[in-house]
Amino acid sequence: MSTYLEDLFSLTGRVALVTGGSSGIGLAIATALGRAGARVVLVARREAPLVAAVAELTAAGVEAAVVSADLADRAALRAAAESATRPYGEPDILVNSAAINLRPPMDALTEGDWDATISANLDAPFLLGQRFAPGMAARGWGRIINIASQQSVRAYGNSGAYGAAKAGLTGLTRSQAEAWSRHGVTCNAIAPGIVRTPLTAEFFADPARVATAAARTMVGRNGELADFAGAAVFLASPSSGYVTGQTLFVDGGFSVT
Repeated sequence: MSTYLEDLFSLTGRVALVTGGSSGIGLAIATALGRAGARVVLVARREAPLVAAVAELTAAGVEAAVVSADLADRAALRAAAESATRPYGEPDILVNSAAINLRPPMDALTEGDWDATISANLDAPFLLGQRFAPGMAARGWGRIINIASQQSVRAYGNSGAYGAAKAGLTGLTRSQAEAWSRHGVTCNAIAPGIVRTPLTAEFFADPARVATAAARTMVGRNGELADFAGAAVFLASPSSGYVTGQTLFVDGGFSVT
């Protein structure tokens, strides 16, 4: 049985680059991929959380390295992409989880808010895909996983630039799949439900809103970081080779109620 499961899901020998991997869903996914056998490179802005994340991964038996960079800055992104290849080589798996969550009311949304949000949440996944997908295709195997949002398909809570960026990200996922899947590179997105992360701290500070969101799901609770481990390993593994261009909603049924 263990050999069968390893054939389906093992990531031994693979290298995973996870942006936004120092906390929240990004760190949960990085941990899952690492425990499935991958060596992991985390890319995020702040050095202190990166150091803490590596300590956590190392304690779990995961081989990990870090790169600190602001992915909304194109020059910094390109430099970070090159730095990320130094510890273990070119990545086989790219997870785009880094995001910013600027969501003022639409009539207060500035051009600066828009530019910053699109740069971090949409431009960065595009540019990193352009950097790494051709190499994956040349090797005949690769996985791109983009972390989308409920705002990819619905408007609520001042979606603004964030909603536009996340809707664009699911469109980008389909475009990447069209371009690369025939070369063995599958490209999919994960759309979380309501999950406690640093990006949702304001939401979770309101117990009434939290309870309302939980009641709306089919399973009767909001998401936990552990809910993303299996989905990420599946989409990164050999067993997802015939799954591409999809957005997997890991949301307890929130999106269909």
